[in-house]
Amino acid sequence: MPFRADREVPGLIVKFGDYPLHHGGVGAIRSLGRLGVPVYAITEDAYTPAAASRYLTRAFVWPTRGTEGADHLVEGLLRIGRRIGRPAVLVPTDEEAAVLIAEHQDELGSRFLFPRVAPGLPRRLASKQGLHELCVEHGIPSPAAAFPQSYDDIVAFADKARFPVVAKNREAFVRRSSPAVNGTTRITTREGLLTLARDWGERPGVILQEYLPREKAEDWIVHAYFGQDSAPLAMFTGVKVRSWPPHAGMTANAYVVDNPELADLAARFIKQIGFTGIVDLDLRFDRRDGQYKLLDFNPRMGAQFRLFESESGVDVVRAMHLDLTGRAVPEGEQRAGHRYVVENIDLPALLAYRRSGYTTPHAPARASGTELAWLAGDDPLPFLTMLARFVRPGAKHLYQLWRTNRRGSTTG
Repeated sequence: MPFRADREVPGLIVKFGDYPLHHGGVGAIRSLGRLGVPVYAITEDAYTPAAASRYLTRAFVWPTRGTEGADHLVEGLLRIGRRIGRPAVLVPTDEEAAVLIAEHQDELGSRFLFPRVAPGLPRRLASKQGLHELCVEHGIPSPAAAFPQSYDDIVAFADKARFPVVAKNREAFVRRSSPAVNGTTRITTREGLLTLARDWGERPGVILQEYLPREKAEDWIVHAYFGQDSAPLAMFTGVKVRSWPPHAGMTANAYVVDNPELADLAARFIKQIGFTGIVDLDLRFDRRDGQYKLLDFNPRMGAQFRLFESESGVDVVRAMHLDLTGRAVPEGEQRAGHRYVVENIDLPALLAYRRSGYTTPHAPARASGTELAWLAGDDPLPFLTMLARFVRPGAKHLYQLWRTNRRGSTTG
């Protein structure tokens, strides 16, 4: 490595909610651990893949649902901080953690290191409505959207809408408490929309969005770390080849692809809104008008962040740790052509995409190298633990996701 990390400052992987098979957390543990940085993690139990990593100094077993009160979660984090015994860099892996840290900076700042940001900004960015409003305000392309306040609003929308349309939960946090839809749902007819809407209550917590046709679009991702004054200290762009559920879920297969136009768009937007920290952006390139349209802004580490590493050995988690410990983040080009594969979901995604006929023109014909989400020669136990926990419940979960996605794509 052309740099040395501060091994006196540990990292703490923060996640709230019950999702033990999270490859992003394992990637963060390995990323810092390989530099000799002590890494701690919050886990659901002592037998998760993250807890099995040789690079983990200690797992703090703390089962949460992600719906607990903020005071309870803050006190829990402070208790963990006291047990670590020295300031640690916080690495949130979900919106709940990122928003909690931002909104309670004063309380957490005595024990932890994290980028300082306007307290309300991460919550607004994680909200579909908040993000859309920011895009409109700053001239960033995004799909046309409506935010109905009642069933009558949905009827009025349906009378004028061009189908298909996409329905999503308006706020990031309702997905664990009272989701209106199970993820991104494609609705093909007016009748299908009105049928679904009858179950959304008096105040529908949904966003109804323009559908960008798969055959005329391509999915891109941006991962970056922004330091003080929203300066990009690490910036990466890539193209998503497959996701699970198909076209609407977690990245299963992706490539690093240089895209200066997309990097400039992301950097300009981040500067305009004044964000600092790690970002994971999902955009869809619409070939009909030649625009990159911002779909999701995750104000935290993305699960597939290990796709991206510079020639200097920097990824976004390492960049944040270096920056927060007062070290320079070395420059370096991204590893163009590198591929990322999530083993447990890419096979069903591959089968689904073959049937759909969807292609990704910008994906390289051959990978320059491959990063696997789970399997690593120097750290094999997380992969084996994933297999042991995944086979039966995982197969059932994948089937349920597929059925949900299939029903959503044919509603009408």
